[in-house]
Amino acid sequence: MTRQSRSELHVVVLAAGKGTRMRSSRPKVLHEIGGRSMLAHCLDTAEALDPASIRVVIGHQGEAVRSAEADRPIHWVWQHEQNGTGHAVWLGIEGLDAAEDDRVLVLYGDVPLLGEGLLRELAVDTAPVSLLTVHMDNPTGYGRILRDDTESVVRIVEEKDATEGERRVQEVNTGILMARFGDLVRWLSRLESGNAQGELYLTDIVEMASGEGKPVHAVMADDVWSVTGVNDRLALSQLERVYQQRQAEALAYAGTTVADTGRLDVRGTLSCGLDVAIDVGCVFEGDVRLGDNVRIGPHCVLRDCEVGPGTVVEAFTHIDGAVLAGDNRVGPYARLRPGSGLDSRARIGNFVEIKASRIGEGSKVNHLSYVGDSTVGDDCNLGAGTITCNYDGANKHHTRLGDRVFVGSATQLVAPVSVGSDATIGAGSTITRDVGDGALAIARVRQKEIAGWERPRKKTDLDT
Repeated sequence: MTRQSRSELHVVVLAAGKGTRMRSSRPKVLHEIGGRSMLAHCLDTAEALDPASIRVVIGHQGEAVRSAEADRPIHWVWQHEQNGTGHAVWLGIEGLDAAEDDRVLVLYGDVPLLGEGLLRELAVDTAPVSLLTVHMDNPTGYGRILRDDTESVVRIVEEKDATEGERRVQEVNTGILMARFGDLVRWLSRLESGNAQGELYLTDIVEMASGEGKPVHAVMADDVWSVTGVNDRLALSQLERVYQQRQAEALAYAGTTVADTGRLDVRGTLSCGLDVAIDVGCVFEGDVRLGDNVRIGPHCVLRDCEVGPGTVVEAFTHIDGAVLAGDNRVGPYARLRPGSGLDSRARIGNFVEIKASRIGEGSKVNHLSYVGDSTVGDDCNLGAGTITCNYDGANKHHTRLGDRVFVGSATQLVAPVSVGSDATIGAGSTITRDVGDGALAIARVRQKEIAGWERPRKKTDLDT
């Protein structure tokens, strides 16, 4: 092993468990909190510590886990046989090029809300072993921290191996610890499986350190949720709500008006300008940016989009992959699909869908319309029920409208087609050919009237 000039940090993340209680075909660590996998949250925290290496121990559906984080500089380690946390950490550090005085931090891929602040407290500790503990009113299921008369940590006892008195202890082990590399290698090599589980417990190294007279330091977390692991769907949903509450509170503290911090979901990143207001039941996914004075109405879904300043998004609107320049009004019940863009002052009304289209400055599509694969110029007005027929069953075709075009209600624009500036389309028209600048185009069947026509009716018993 190569001795380093200074002590370095190495992180081992345990992510090999099957997660039987999740009752899922997906690996447990890939279940999501806030739109990102629990493992991704854990690795973000690890990377924030700038370690010399990150090693992730995988097992059940390990290829899926590795594929999900393939872009990170991680050393992947297989644990084909599940034999306890001690065995997993032993595999995690096997072959690690580290100095005796380097530190090894053990994390868990199903503990998603752990912040780097607590870990930095562990990282600056010089004790041979440093533990992260927490006080629980109901510690059922957790290993208990046992201290001597001087309050020094001497042992961790798993609940299945604990006596009745030991089970009353409310300081519990989170499983997260840091140890000196040289000591860790020696202690792990001495682990035995003589316990109720028949496994190699990582926690046994605490008693080994105490037996050698080496101090064991404990850092107690003041937030139970930050060190809570997920074992089932109920715990997953509980942590989701904790995470979302924290996101909402952070937005409020930063100056965003959040109507109800308990009814907001951020499943990605949300940045807000000055004086932004968000009503209840909104969901933000991917990367969403809201400019100054934006107003988001209730029950909207925004994904990977940019909403310019002064824009109002009315209730039940979906915006996905679109860019709004500013001073727009959208909705209610509107849908902007990927590739769409609104220039300033453009208006999109109720039950309107825009897909891969540019709507020009000051233009309006206010009612019950579909505009796809189109370029709409400035100051146009598309009447209720306007449809661009952009798909022929095999290929998409483009519709182009110049500036100041007026399209009457219930019009179909059959692409590919162009309508010149200042042109007018009569209501109920089906436009299949280009329309010149300033022209009036009407394309509809001539109305017929049949006098005295008798409407068909159902036969009754009297007719038989």
